[in-house]
Amino acid sequence: MRNAFFALLLLNVVYFAWAQWIDVAKAAPLNPAIARLPTLKLVEEVPPSQRLQPSISQVAPTLSTACLSIGPFPDVANSAHAAALLKAKGFEPKQRAEQTQSSEGYWVYVGALKTQADADHALVTLEHAGITDALVMPETSETERRISLGLYSEQARAERRAEAAHAAGFNAQVVERKVPNAVYWIDVAPGTNTVPIQDLFAQGVSSRIAVQPCPVAEPAGTAASAASSRGTRASRLSSARP
Repeated sequence: MRNAFFALLLLNVVYFAWAQWIDVAKAAPLNPAIARLPTLKLVEEVPPSQRLQPSISQVAPTLSTACLSIGPFPDVANSAHAAALLKAKGFEPKQRAEQTQSSEGYWVYVGALKTQADADHALVTLEHAGITDALVMPETSETERRISLGLYSEQARAERRAEAAHAAGFNAQVVERKVPNAVYWIDVAPGTNTVPIQDLFAQGVSSRIAVQPCPVAEPAGTAASAASSRGTRASRLSSARP
């Protein structure tokens, strides 16, 4: 029994000596590709004076849109109703009007008639082709002499009338007629509130409105030039009306 005890003790001593001085783990070979890379450290391991401070632009929250436009409203009464609803919900709505153009249909005409005799001959030819409602438009300083073949609310009907004129030998044109029109918008500063567009729909406001950023103000000279150009175009369209 005693011999067995001393044998086990000697075995343990030999194993301890082998583990401490003989079976030592070899160091991993150094990789030249990463030898020059800096050593990673936790933030707590770096002195406060050497820590990188985040820039304001990286941590600042994204600013919301400063102004939102709600619309367009077809008439001032609908716009005023929506403005009252928004004011009751804590907004400060500002109404504004915007000049735009709305479609009045599609006009079919035959142009390039140099003389009244050409126009009379064209009328007779069109009547023989079954187009009996054609009208000669007076010549002006800005428009040539034309024959109107009708004004249509649907483009497909206008195209069919133009095809009938083509079959009679005329190069009929189809143009969309636009007239000046005013629409209305409501500008609000949303801040931290969400524009309650669905609540406006529930209160009977037009479901065709939407929300978009407010337009950027144009310089005075540019705005005046654009207004003059729109007025000139509107005048030309009015003079060409059948």
